[in-house]
Amino acid sequence: MNDPRLLGASRNPVTDHLDLWASALLVKSTAGRGSNGRLEAFGIRKLRALILELAVRGKLVPQDATDEPASAILEKIKKEKKLLEKEGVLASQASLPEVNRDDFLFSLPSNWLWSRLGEVTNYGVTDKAEPEDVDKNTWVLDLEDVEKETSKLLHKTRFGEKPFRSSKNRFAKDDVIYGKLRPYLDKVLVADEGGVCTTEMMPVRGYTGIYPFYLRLVMKAPHFIKYADESTHGMNLPRLGTDKARMALFPLAPISEQHRIVAKVDELMVLCDQLEQQQGRGIEAHQTLVETLLGTLTSVESAQEFAAAWNRIAEHFDTLFTTEHSIDQLKQIILQLAVMGKLVPQDPGDESASELLGKIEFEKKLLTKKGLLKKEKPLPSLSNEEMVFSLPHGWAWTKFGVIAEFINGDRSKNYPNRSEYVDDGVAWINTGHIEPNGYLTTQDMNFISREKFDSLSGGKIQKGDLVYCLRGATFGKTAFVEPYEEGAIASSLMIVRPFITQLNGYIFKFLVSPFGKQQLLRFDNGSAQPNLSAGNVMLYAFPLPPLGEQHRIVAKVDELMTLCDALKARLAEAQVTQIRLADAVVERAVASPEAAMV
Repeated sequence: MNDPRLLGASRNPVTDHLDLWASALLVKSTAGRGSNGRLEAFGIRKLRALILELAVRGKLVPQDATDEPASAILEKIKKEKKLLEKEGVLASQASLPEVNRDDFLFSLPSNWLWSRLGEVTNYGVTDKAEPEDVDKNTWVLDLEDVEKETSKLLHKTRFGEKPFRSSKNRFAKDDVIYGKLRPYLDKVLVADEGGVCTTEMMPVRGYTGIYPFYLRLVMKAPHFIKYADESTHGMNLPRLGTDKARMALFPLAPISEQHRIVAKVDELMVLCDQLEQQQGRGIEAHQTLVETLLGTLTSVESAQEFAAAWNRIAEHFDTLFTTEHSIDQLKQIILQLAVMGKLVPQDPGDESASELLGKIEFEKKLLTKKGLLKKEKPLPSLSNEEMVFSLPHGWAWTKFGVIAEFINGDRSKNYPNRSEYVDDGVAWINTGHIEPNGYLTTQDMNFISREKFDSLSGGKIQKGDLVYCLRGATFGKTAFVEPYEEGAIASSLMIVRPFITQLNGYIFKFLVSPFGKQQLLRFDNGSAQPNLSAGNVMLYAFPLPPLGEQHRIVAKVDELMTLCDALKARLAEAQVTQIRLADAVVERAVASPEAAMV
């Protein structure tokens, strides 16, 4: 990696690379209906960790030769503990092994030294409080009151609002409250008043020469979190045990330097907050700009206006489509333009949609005559409100039920259950088998026996069909039945069978387009478990192009989607590079023997 930021040792690894910290992003997937990938400020999170790592290594602020050394603090602590034990204020605790050179995690400045958490604090010494020991104004602190990673206090609740019945740990003002349950959540704060807390939190008090905010900083440092996480016991509820916690190595700095370190960390964390806010505002503004500019493509009427709107986007393509969200928006606009007749030029030589409808009607009559299709009541005409945009010459508005048959899954007593699945047989398709690429899975398909398949009364697929999800978490998802030419669907799915098989490619693009999704939502029952029926889907408003144009639309959409996917892949590679670069800067900063003062 030949990035100039790595060619020489950085004197200021925090401030020299603000562009890197602000640009390194990860996409976090979020589950749920209508959710999108959420950007995580990886670089800024890495920067916060670097600040803490430099702080506890003595590389954040310069040392002062006039400071009282850490060795003197340790001697004072030993005297204080003996006095407290003699007075009966402090119970005698098991002695801890001395820190040997082999134990050192990293080198420290000459006036620092390595100690152990149990040597410089009272970790493990707790004062219990019962409900009858507190008044209504006592602060009652629980783990959920503290935000993970940031350690921000989210709620401050009093006993009068939230009475408790079991024992709690009592703490005093300036005690450090450490969340020992799931220590990777990084919940550590300094109490600004006395109170009581859950026993899953440990009040920790430093002895002479331990600044509470420096103690908190050490317990939030990456090396301490790693040690705590690796030292937990309990599978379902991992927590850091007292003995392990007391053994934790502690980088002890002179008390004056502790104060300077905390002040500098606070200053730099404010900078991180500002970067994060600017980044969030920038991302939000970028998304709004992309959505607005892309929206103009669907709102214009004339070809000249469309060309002008597209040219505005094309001129700034490299700055507009720089996030997964923006590329996903581009994909949606491509699909919307496709069903509006704005993606490919019309060909006057194409057979019109009205002629295509005539052929579809002929096919339906043949199927009805052969007994393969039940004669149904005519569908209601489309209203003006349903035809929400004008169509090109040669297209026609129709009802979805005019061009396709909708077949529900089998709902009889023969419905297969898991105990009837076999290793090799006929595909038994449910909602979980719909892949993001619009096809059915070939990896985890369920199968039923030929005998079971023959006993089903409906819901059997054939080549050229689509499957469409009617309910549940995958509501509205659709797929071609390929690679299966035989199979049956679960009751949560419906078969969409075009009366002319060649229609299936365009029908798929319609169903996954923004307009197709709007049709779906028109008939959503609004409950927590959305539900559709074949009767609903038949009523969708459907913009029907000539068959020749349908084929051109499908080919063009596939071509553009491939380009979008390639753009996403390059974006992902760039994100990986940024993340690796951030990691490399951190490694270089903490490994450098020179002081990296900020």
